[in-house]
Formats: sequence, structure tokens, C-alpha cells
Amino acid sequence: MSDVQNDVTRFLDRLAERAASRGPEPTWIAARRQAGAARFEAMGFPHRRVEQWKYTDVRAIARGDFALATDGEFSQASAAALTLPIEAHRLTFVDGVFSAALSRLDDLPAGVQLLPLSQALVENHEAVGGPLGRLTGVEFSPFSALNTAFMEEGAVLRLAPGTVVEKPIILQFLSRAGEAPVMSHPRILVEAGGRSQATVIEHHVGEEAATNFTNLVEEIMLDRGAILTHYKLQEAPLGDLHVASIQVEQARDSRFTSFNLNLGGGLVRTDLVADLNGQGAETHFNGLFYGQGRQHVDNHTLVNHNAPYTFSDENYKGILDDRAHGVFNGKVIVKRDSQKIEAYQNNANLLLSDRAEIDTKPELEIYADDVKCSHGATTGQLDEEAIYALRTRGIDEQTARGLLTLAFAGEVMEQVDLEAVSERVELAVAGKLPERFNLAGLVETAVALGEQ
Repeated sequence: MSDVQNDVTRFLDRLAERAASRGPEPTWIAARRQAGAARFEAMGFPHRRVEQWKYTDVRAIARGDFALATDGEFSQASAAALTLPIEAHRLTFVDGVFSAALSRLDDLPAGVQLLPLSQALVENHEAVGGPLGRLTGVEFSPFSALNTAFMEEGAVLRLAPGTVVEKPIILQFLSRAGEAPVMSHPRILVEAGGRSQATVIEHHVGEEAATNFTNLVEEIMLDRGAILTHYKLQEAPLGDLHVASIQVEQARDSRFTSFNLNLGGGLVRTDLVADLNGQGAETHFNGLFYGQGRQHVDNHTLVNHNAPYTFSDENYKGILDDRAHGVFNGKVIVKRDSQKIEAYQNNANLLLSDRAEIDTKPELEIYADDVKCSHGATTGQLDEEAIYALRTRGIDEQTARGLLTLAFAGEVMEQVDLEAVSERVELAVAGKLPERFNLAGLVETAVALGEQ
């Protein structure tokens, strides 16, 4: 048996072990699992000869010997140190297992249903079964097929038409440092009814010594006029492996805003796809990825303009230090007869080390003739003249570089409305900067001098 077959078999063996310990379940769930397992077995793990995985080697995942977590225990003190200090509704998972003790669901407003997937499957599995898997199915990628095979936990969020949720909704995923690495396959389903509004924060974080694998699939459906702001703050331990497949379906006049902020993880891959299916639908993709050491961060995005009078704007920035490797592949497809659309895409990258590497590929496919579209990519290093300008004002070199790095990230971060999220990003990107500095003024001065 080849190594590739061994890799697939190892995961299928874990699936068989889980099935043996699982009780009876609805027929449709068992059939869905079987379809996912069959598809994964047929496809296997992606390799670098596949164009979409050309720059990302997943052998660290394929050859890993991962168990499945059986409990969601995590100390309150440790969780508090990792939790975002935001007043919010909260679902918490530890290594993919729901933790009631670390969740907060007692003050949900009317019109909001938020519960773990395991509970939703028991209480109302027929209502969940229809939307679940509608967007991604099992053919989306080998990893989504694998997720479908193992699907048993995650989050279900439903917003009734016209519901406006004032406080953010946090889906927190904690990675624990145990005796052996574990894997989790969370499934998230979000259904936003017409004219509803909410902010969802998906937060991945964990203990420093953790070496686990997370394989997440998320399906987001926005009905007419719905507005959803989605933060994916990924600051997992550097030993963690993280794969996420996110699919968004948008009806007429809906608006989806994404903040994809990747700060942690040793090997990270995110696929983000938006289908604009109705006139007036708009999507905003804001991304920032920061890599250091030997981190590998891969972002693949796709916007399908399936209807006329739709709008998309994408701005991704990468900051790479040491021997980190970043990948950005952004694609916009304008379907036939999707006239009067606007689509903008930009990727800018900052290399802080001569050994850091970025592979970037913005793409446009246009099959309509009355459109406004643009895309571009740039890669560079810090401006030495701007560093010098700050040093002449009594700022040490390390702080000057930190300020300029923050200035580079600023175009994305100035769109972030949540201070706790901004502070996490600032600390990761620039370290703890001295509080005595007027950061905004110094950054503006440095940028202006660097442009002269």
C-alpha cells in the first residue's frame, strides 16, 4: 500500500472507530457521512500537482496521527486569558467539543436561535438537514468531504426576518495541549432572514503547546436585505494545523462583510467563496495575514457575480517575516448577462525578511461587457527613508519598524470596529508599542515622508 493510501486509510479508520461508538442516528445523516467518506477516499488529500494546491503542502496533515477529542474540559482561568474581552453571546468549543460551561446563551434576544450542532441535530434534525451541506456538499474539496464524514459538532445560528442583534455573537474554538494531537471537524451553519443584521466573530485560539488539526466548514446564507459582518480571527498556536472552507450565498440587496485575520497556526489554508445571486447584493472581503518563523498561510478567495447590479470589493494584505510563506489567490468571475456589476480586488504584501516568500495570483474572468472591474498585486519591503525619518524624531529602530508595519496594515484594520480585535492584531503585528507615542500622528508622518 502506498503512503498516500496509508494516509487516507488512517483517517477512515478513525471514522470507523467513531461510528462504532456513536449511537443510532437519522438515516439522512448516516447517508451524508457515507457520501463524504466515499468522496474523500476517491479524492485523497490534495497534492501540489493540483493547481489550487500548488503552493501548499498538506503532508503534515495527511501523515498526522490525530485522535478525536472526547470531552470539552478547559479551565475557566485559561479560557478567560484567551477569550476576547467583548460583551457577547458566546458558543465555546474545546478541541471541537461543545463546552456549556464556557458558553453564554442565557440572554439571546427574540428571533435568534444559537445552539451547538449536536443539539440541533437531536431537537430538529430535519430543519437542519436541508440547509446543511446545500452550499458546500461533498465535492467542494477533499477537506469538506472529510468534514462531512466526521460531521457531528459545530454551531447553528438562525436569525428570524427583521431581527437586529445588538451584541456580537462569538463562536470560540479553543485548542488544548494534550498528551497526543487531536483533530476536530466543526460545521457552522448561519441562516440570516430577510433584513436581519448581526456580527459574528469566529475566534480560533489555544494553549501555546497545542499541536492539533482543525478542519472547518462554514455555510452562510443571507436572505433578501440581510446584513452580516463576519470576523474570522485565527490566532491558533504555531503548532496547530488549520483548514477552513467558507461558502456564502447572497440574495438580493444583502450585504456581507468579511474580516479574515490570520495571525497564528503553523499551516493555514482558508477558502472563502461568495455567490452574489441577486441584484443589489454586495460583498466586502478584508484580509490580513501575518506570518513569522516557518508559518505557511494560504488564502484562496472567489467571488461569483451571478446577477447584474452586484458589487464586490476585496483588499488583502500580507506581512511576512523570517522564513514565513504566504499565498494569495483571489478570483472574480462575472457570469454571462451579469451586466452593470462592479468588482475590485487588491493584494499588497510586505516582506520583513529576505527569506520570507509570497505567491500571489489575482484573477478576473469576465463574460459580460458592461462592467467595472480591476485587480492588482504588489510586494515590497519597509521604506528605509521613512524609518530614518522616524529615528530622527527620537524613535528607536525597532519601534519605527513596528509603526510602519502597522501603517501598512492600517488600510484593512481601520475598517475594524471592535477594539479588542484591533488590539490582538496590533500586538501580533507590531508587538507592544510604547504608550507614550501618538501612533496615528507618527504613522501619518512616516508615510508622508516615505512618499516624498
